[in-house]
Amino acid sequence: MASLRADAPQSPWRSLANAVTDALGAALLALGLAVPILALRTEQNISNELILQPRWGYVAIAVAGTFAARLGYLLLRSPKRQPRRVKSAVPNSWREIAARSLAVVGLGLLALYPLIALALTGKAGAIKWIDNFGIQIMIYIMLGWGLNIVVGLAGLLDLGYVAFYAVGAYSSALLAQNFGLSFWICLPLAGILAAFWGILLGFPVLRLRGDYLAIVTLAFGEIIRLILINWVPVTGGYAGISGIPRPTLLGLPFNASEEGFAAFFHLEFSPVHRAIFLFYVILALALLTNWVTLRLRRLPIGRAWEALREDEIACRSLGINTTTTKLTAFAIGAGFGGFAGAFFAARQGFISPESFTFMESAIVLAIVVLGGMGSQIGVAIAAVAMIGGTEILRELDWLRRIFGPDFEPTQYRMLLFGLAMVLVMIWKPRGLIAFRMPSIFLSERRRVRADLVQEGHG
Repeated sequence: MASLRADAPQSPWRSLANAVTDALGAALLALGLAVPILALRTEQNISNELILQPRWGYVAIAVAGTFAARLGYLLLRSPKRQPRRVKSAVPNSWREIAARSLAVVGLGLLALYPLIALALTGKAGAIKWIDNFGIQIMIYIMLGWGLNIVVGLAGLLDLGYVAFYAVGAYSSALLAQNFGLSFWICLPLAGILAAFWGILLGFPVLRLRGDYLAIVTLAFGEIIRLILINWVPVTGGYAGISGIPRPTLLGLPFNASEEGFAAFFHLEFSPVHRAIFLFYVILALALLTNWVTLRLRRLPIGRAWEALREDEIACRSLGINTTTTKLTAFAIGAGFGGFAGAFFAARQGFISPESFTFMESAIVLAIVVLGGMGSQIGVAIAAVAMIGGTEILRELDWLRRIFGPDFEPTQYRMLLFGLAMVLVMIWKPRGLIAFRMPSIFLSERRRVRADLVQEGHG
């Protein structure tokens, strides 16, 4: 009996408290390291005198990031397996409570992110933090979740996902300019057209797997890029398409006119209003992508994707139509890429073929692989690390003081990302948060049936 009690799991709240205590210790260590490195910066004033400029915001970000990363790691790591004879007296596992708590806290921070950026940096600095960090990261999170359907759930290696991103962007831009449609009408149309191109890609590759599938999808992405370059009367070639209409809020444009958003609500015009609005638009699109993906995983089509990923031959032997399964994965994943492309075109106001190179497909695929194929939260964490890391490198001015004024940290971002990918693949071969659990647990059903038989209900 003593051994059974020793192996019994702890209370979920006690495990959560231990994780928070450990994360606080890591945050204090990060505070001690960040103060001498990030807290103060030497600058020259008008009189060419050296002054110390405090940067406590960077220290707060470093400490908060360390706390969140350590807490997330402790709460999301796989617990030790308990003996089957020990039954927990706690109705809900601590992982469920921790996951729901993290989800609520994460959504709250996302919803308040623009306000936090305004409070810490003011209107001038908030535009950079909301646009370069918030909006840019959310675009890649949405792209990662869209590609995760094709690669993570269906197991189809796609190296040309940027093609659907480009189709959505150009479709939205051309519809807006030639037919005068608003962003809210172009958005679903761009997703539908991208899904149609996903089906067109799916038909030729129905019998391909592995490396051969990767080569064909890579060629498809390059074909789309070359079409955008050479179809000058429609796409503009290298010159691209400019003057794309910006999104509006119930018909209110975000400009300095008398009919603009600021004038309607009697506010002083500021570009930060448009940045905040675009952040909430892409946040809503990303959350919609996540919700649809989670719902599809529980439907028969989601289970068919998982069966196709694990073993296509066994999938066919079970009577699953692999043609429909592959086409739906390509279409739905491409549709979400088209949504992201339409938003990208409206946000930039200008698009060109240079924005849709193979490097974009490689970055999105790296996000999916690093985060863990099939894991929604893993993809989000990887996107924050990769895209946010690129922007943070541009802010590391103290590196120029060490290596010289000509040193540009962003030149080494791919080297750093390559090193990070090697380390992650050694430490976590299946990604940061591997999630390849099937929707149906046959072993669990057999165990429950055996328990019912022993209790006399069978």
